[in-house]
Amino acid sequence: MKHYHYDEWLSYVKDEVSGQTREELESHLYTCDECLEHYLQAVSEHESSLPVLLNETSFTDQVMAEVSKQNEYIEKPSVMKQPVKTKKPFYQQASFHYLIAAAATLLLTFSGVFQSLATYASAVEAPQHIKEKKPTVTEGVIDKTFAWMDSLEEKEANKK
Repeated sequence: MKHYHYDEWLSYVKDEVSGQTREELESHLYTCDECLEHYLQAVSEHESSLPVLLNETSFTDQVMAEVSKQNEYIEKPSVMKQPVKTKKPFYQQASFHYLIAAAATLLLTFSGVFQSLATYASAVEAPQHIKEKKPTVTEGVIDKTFAWMDSLEEKEANKK
């Protein structure tokens, strides 16, 4: 992997490199931590020559206002900016989606799909038939053990 020197990163930060070199440097930053460190050092060194913003919040608000204006207006050469009212296609409007959902609900209701689902759900919830519970092997052994112990206690009680 080719690494770039600090001076190359400083030129990049000062915007003194060509377009192709700029793309190479930017793509290299994604893969190389060592060059990323050089880049960050160059940015911190060149930071003092960047303009200082007095009120960052108002700057951000102004930028966002201009961005929203760009979305609302279209440039025309002969006329100043005019608002553009774009209408969404019918299939992208919320009312269309509600109409489709209502139609699907009515169709499923009248076709009996919900009724069959309710019948199926009740059939799953209800037991098919109540089976007589058979004791497990362990329960049988325990029952026989208790019966044997009870008989021993009776014999002891009869001896006294």
